[in-house]
Amino acid sequence: MRRVVFNQKGGVGKSTITCNLAAISAHQGLRTLVVDLDPQGNSTHYLMGDAADNVDDTLAGFFNQTLSFNFNPKKTAEFVHETPFPGLSIMPSHPNLEELQGKLESRYKIFKLRDALDELEDDFDAIFIDTPPALNFYTRSALIATQLCLIPFDCDDFSRRALYSLMQNVEEIKADHNRKLEVEGIVVNQFQPRASLPQKLVQELLDEGLPIFKTYLSSSIKIRESHEQAKPMIHLDPKHKLAQEFSALHDELRKS
Repeated sequence: MRRVVFNQKGGVGKSTITCNLAAISAHQGLRTLVVDLDPQGNSTHYLMGDAADNVDDTLAGFFNQTLSFNFNPKKTAEFVHETPFPGLSIMPSHPNLEELQGKLESRYKIFKLRDALDELEDDFDAIFIDTPPALNFYTRSALIATQLCLIPFDCDDFSRRALYSLMQNVEEIKADHNRKLEVEGIVVNQFQPRASLPQKLVQELLDEGLPIFKTYLSSSIKIRESHEQAKPMIHLDPKHKLAQEFSALHDELRKS
């Protein structure tokens, strides 16, 4: 199953959610792949640590070779790298993705990611795609290449206002390019149960009938330690409240 984690707003936890769900998936025995389409490479550094700075055959190389005819192109599998975590692989990002974007868009390479993941379909049980905080070429490629969309929501009014246009954009891509695409659910992130505003905003979304996952992810300083050590929560501190919340959210995904 392929899932894209998408929100046009930055700082809502896309990379954190992507990597922690993927780490749990692999920990539970599923062959799992993360595709990091964000030129910032947060997911790549989170899962590869210092090795991310020296990795060859990144997604920039994959997309670059689609721009010119090549008698002997590299196979998609050559852009897949193992992480230190058993069962978890990644197609890493690279800053050059930023400069390639205009060329890829003008040459209409929007379906190349879907074709690549089709090639890898028998190699992985679960694929999680991290996206940039914008509706750009890479995000559209991801939405075309996947079946399910997870939307992080970080409990502020700006996020709520952006949510409606975001879901409309997903529906437009579904109508134009990918009939199988569905919003699987909205992930409430950085939730503070004792604060009135987060409770109010989430309740309003529920009252409107939006698909909110039952598991809310808490705000915790522990996640910064997780980032710093390049260890998803299931490997850093599996008994921590946030690690348990990620596990509960992953259970919801598997049941949906």
